[in-house]
Amino acid sequence: MLILVYILVGIFFAFMAMQYLMILRSKKNKGKRIDPLGGRLGKMMAAGERAMVYFYSPTCRACKYQTPIIDRLISDGHRIQKVDISRDLSVARKFGVMATPTTVVLKGNEIVEFMVGAKTEDKLRSYLS
Repeated sequence: MLILVYILVGIFFAFMAMQYLMILRSKKNKGKRIDPLGGRLGKMMAAGERAMVYFYSPTCRACKYQTPIIDRLISDGHRIQKVDISRDLSVARKFGVMATPTTVVLKGNEIVEFMVGAKTEDKLRSYLS
């Protein structure tokens, strides 16, 4: 029985360590410049204004919470581009996305903020202003 407890505690700490390392790796993306892209996202980046890119996947549980918030921000007129990584993995790779949901704040083609996980509407609004 004691061995089972040790195994469960070890699995828990391994999971937490992987989460922490993923967050640390994502912080390295701040300041990274993204090569010019095509489509609506490329036009948004070329404008040079502050904008947001939201990476999600249809099977992500946290995305089911986050996507309606993003949709409200879009309907309020904020410059946000949604990217479904199951359909456009190459763009996610260019940005260094490792998990969903990931929200990236851009100023032109430079990453200003890189956030992994679901965020509140107030926090997202603060990054857009």
